[in-house]
Amino acid sequence: MNYTQIRVETNGRIGTLVLDRPEYRNAQSRVLLEELDHAIHSLSDNSQIKVILITGEGDHFSAGHDLGTDDELADQNNRPIEEGVRGRYQRSKELYVDYTLRWRNIPKPTIAVVKGYCIFGGWMIASAMDLIFAADDAMFLATNFQYFSAPWDIHPRKLKEILFESRFIDGVEAKKLGLVNRVYAKAELMDETIAYAERVADNDRFQLRLIKLAVNQQQDTQGFAAHITAAHTMHVLSTEGERDPGYELKVPEGKRRPMVQRALENYKRHRDKQSL
Repeated sequence: MNYTQIRVETNGRIGTLVLDRPEYRNAQSRVLLEELDHAIHSLSDNSQIKVILITGEGDHFSAGHDLGTDDELADQNNRPIEEGVRGRYQRSKELYVDYTLRWRNIPKPTIAVVKGYCIFGGWMIASAMDLIFAADDAMFLATNFQYFSAPWDIHPRKLKEILFESRFIDGVEAKKLGLVNRVYAKAELMDETIAYAERVADNDRFQLRLIKLAVNQQQDTQGFAAHITAAHTMHVLSTEGERDPGYELKVPEGKRRPMVQRALENYKRHRDKQSL
């Protein structure tokens, strides 16, 4: 498969997948997600690769879903989905639930290497990885998105506080909340991640696989996969509700930049109060 929106790099025992749309802050088109799904399974099947990293080209990990770039609109025109809620539900489930659950369960350790924006869909990809290493300038933003792993990433009461208000959390706070494993200066992030990945790769691949399976099974016994499936239906219902005449928020034209701007303002307000 010839990739046009991601890049694959291999260095000994480490395979790195790079989201490669920096001009769009690595927004996730359907093509990007299809390529990522193909590439992550190719690395999983590669017996030489023991650890998989995912990162973003340029200054950001991912600004989330592609809401209307020329590439995405052309793809939608060439491969239209079924009209109505049925088509939207099916496309959403395939791209954002089925793919992401598969990535969570590949039999090799995976690490998201996050810098800059990690918004909505970016959070979903990162949280499907086993570990998240972040730059201190990383900026995470969640909502009730399709792969709603957030209640497993952050204590539910704290998560409600953040989601009700809608605000970013930076890399330092994300580590305190348990979303992120380690935080480094941006210039050191990749080198430190690779050094850790090499130490992981020194271990036996079968033992690593069983460790991952045991931890994921613990979550699944508690209902993780069932929760993701149910929460996706709630997400679809929520987005359908935005079409109602009684919807209480002003729907921005085109891209959802006003939502992100409000979350950024709330983050700055929170940060300023914390510094007092």
